[in-house]
Amino acid sequence: MTTPVLSIRNLSVDIPTRHGILKPVDGVSYDIAGGEILGVVGESGAGKSMAGNAVIGLLNAPAHVSGGEIWLNGTRIDPLKGDAMRRLRGKQIGMIFQDPLTSLNPLLTVGDQLTETMLTHLPIRRKEAERRAVAALEEVGIPGARERIDSYPHEFSGGMRQRVVIALALCAEPSLIIADEPTTALDVSVQAQIIALLKRLCRDRGTAVMLITHDMGVIAEAADRVAVMYAGRLAELGPVREVLTEPRHPYTYGLMASTPLASQGKSRLHQIPGAMPKLDRMPSGCAFHPRCPRAEERCRAEPGPGIVDGRAACFFPRVAEEAV
Repeated sequence: MTTPVLSIRNLSVDIPTRHGILKPVDGVSYDIAGGEILGVVGESGAGKSMAGNAVIGLLNAPAHVSGGEIWLNGTRIDPLKGDAMRRLRGKQIGMIFQDPLTSLNPLLTVGDQLTETMLTHLPIRRKEAERRAVAALEEVGIPGARERIDSYPHEFSGGMRQRVVIALALCAEPSLIIADEPTTALDVSVQAQIIALLKRLCRDRGTAVMLITHDMGVIAEAADRVAVMYAGRLAELGPVREVLTEPRHPYTYGLMASTPLASQGKSRLHQIPGAMPKLDRMPSGCAFHPRCPRAEERCRAEPGPGIVDGRAACFFPRVAEEAV
């Protein structure tokens, strides 16, 4: 059996406060294989980005990993601190942030940023790094890459900047990419180009990708499997086609029913009642029960189960006949 590039086991993140401990991530487990894109989806506050930041070691204090394990290519990395974790970033784990303008250094040319990253993580000389920087821009579709290598981030459009960020994330040849809302700031046509680029690079390089988003359309287009998160826990996990066409968890069903379809015309969209619970006001039992039309007494009294049927963390999951 092939070892997954990333394996998260029972991951929990705590934030201690004066009023108690908050748990933005609570017992999350999933794997990502080489060449696979796992979409991590959910509303704001579901814990998607917090889980990604825990993997790459970018949790802001006092938030910290309080339980579970994170394995990268068969090596446990959650105990790593300081320089040990910094050596991992860029070399083995790349990061694509939501806003490309703020994730690029405005005082350095894109070529300088690419060559600096490669010289830090790869055993190559500057001339080779400069050659690879041009090749990296060409690979992500920057026209006239040799001429634009000395341009500054503000001289690129939003879509071109995001391509530069993808090149920066991939230039040290990491085995895992964490893409945190990489298309949110882009218009629809550029968004489609970035998704196609990410898919191609993932397949060509065998890179594992954790794609964090709130957009079910992006998940449907880009991901191989999807992990649906709610209030810090996994609600559902499975192949994209199965989860989107036959959602078993009521929350996943609500997300799918809330997604507009061209065939719906002017019909009113479904709305999930209520809102994501605040971390300091988590309901008893299953966190989704105040918003769930299928909730029964057991849901109010007992914490929601893990992935009990191979896909959905629900006491009363939907069945195939109830597909969206």
